[in-house]
Amino acid sequence: MTTRTRVRALGLAAVASSLMLAACAPTAGGGSDSDATDTAEVSTDITDVEDYTLTVWDQEVRGGQNAQMEQLNAAFEDKYPNVTIDRVSQSFDDLQTTLRLALTGDDAPDVVQANNGRNMMGQFVAADQLICLDSWSEAYAWTDRYSDSILQYSSYSDDATEFGEGCLYGLPQMGEVVGIFYSQSKLDELNLELPSSWEEFNDQLPEIKDAGETPLVLGNVEKWPGLQDFGVVLGQHTDAETVRTLGFGNAGSSWVSEENMAAATEIQDWASEGYFNSGFNGVDYDAVWEDFAEGEGVYLIAGSWLAPDLLDAMGDDAGFILPPTPSGQDAAQTIGGTSLPFAITSASEEPDVAAAYIDFITSDEAMGILADKGNVPVNDTATYAADQEGVVADVMTAFEAISTEGNVLPYLDYATPTFDQDAGDAVQSLLDQKVDPDEFLETLEGAYTDFVNQ
Repeated sequence: MTTRTRVRALGLAAVASSLMLAACAPTAGGGSDSDATDTAEVSTDITDVEDYTLTVWDQEVRGGQNAQMEQLNAAFEDKYPNVTIDRVSQSFDDLQTTLRLALTGDDAPDVVQANNGRNMMGQFVAADQLICLDSWSEAYAWTDRYSDSILQYSSYSDDATEFGEGCLYGLPQMGEVVGIFYSQSKLDELNLELPSSWEEFNDQLPEIKDAGETPLVLGNVEKWPGLQDFGVVLGQHTDAETVRTLGFGNAGSSWVSEENMAAATEIQDWASEGYFNSGFNGVDYDAVWEDFAEGEGVYLIAGSWLAPDLLDAMGDDAGFILPPTPSGQDAAQTIGGTSLPFAITSASEEPDVAAAYIDFITSDEAMGILADKGNVPVNDTATYAADQEGVVADVMTAFEAISTEGNVLPYLDYATPTFDQDAGDAVQSLLDQKVDPDEFLETLEGAYTDFVNQ
């Protein structure tokens, strides 16, 4: 992710007013200073900017993701020799920890990858630490490049109370979808076909266990992997609109329902029946997918971001499918959306340079580089899927299908500023049989209602 320092820009009301007066000169906007009257013109030409070091923080540390950032950063510096990129790259978990402190310091980065959810981007918006990108969006025609269904994942009202609408605060590079990775050789050994329905998938789990194999592998010491597994299960029981309302932390729904109960009961049964690997709640996420790549387990519920590494490790043995739809459900649905969006901090001294950088790394040309590195371009995914192989082609095809024909559901940790911990702890307890599904849902309901009633 990347952060940069800059004088705070203005709010939506001032932006709208200035655009009406001077459509040819879009204005910068951001934060909640809706009474601000002074505006700064934005420019898409940064060639005259004096030598500037652009500090960017990202979490693209895995093989193909790191490679794409290195290539794009080098190309940007070639195009703009007056700009030097100071890249700080760290893991997702490390970034979650360090970014909060960084944005409050005197030496904040220019550009950052900020987790879309209320616990990160939502809090940064409320604290005026990120800049509204609407003016640059107009200048660069980002709404022509991105669909509304993607932009909603990094949009907030100017006071951050509403998620999924309002001002744009970031642009993602990659599409994400959480589904089911599988080992084709293990399925062949067990004489199993890929499941065609959710019921068939569940029926296979005891059969796989009885054959001496581990049906599902999970590393959940970080808590969010188990929450993602639950999100996948939830999508097979609960309608999309309900999951969106709950996942975005907007008012109007409830965690206490028969459908959510069915989902909580099902995933707890997976644990109690021994379908997961031993000690899964105390095992690291990366260690487990690496074990899967080396032959442990038949299925791994995880995100599309693992595809390049699994292709390298497993070759044609690795595959990926969307969660198969239950009987009676018309369209596939699962959690996903986008990679962490790149945002501009209110501390950035050269926000036009930061915006030019974000435009560059999310351009049509950049999408081609992402695809070449085995990652899922968030835009025009179908264009690139045919040129890929193995599990990378699988995930691109899956993202295109779910984003055009199915329902992409939000990650559940988006819901409140603390839902990643509240729900993450609750899922660990549910899987460890420390709470029953009723108690689990009451915990989620309490965290959700406390937030929406504020």
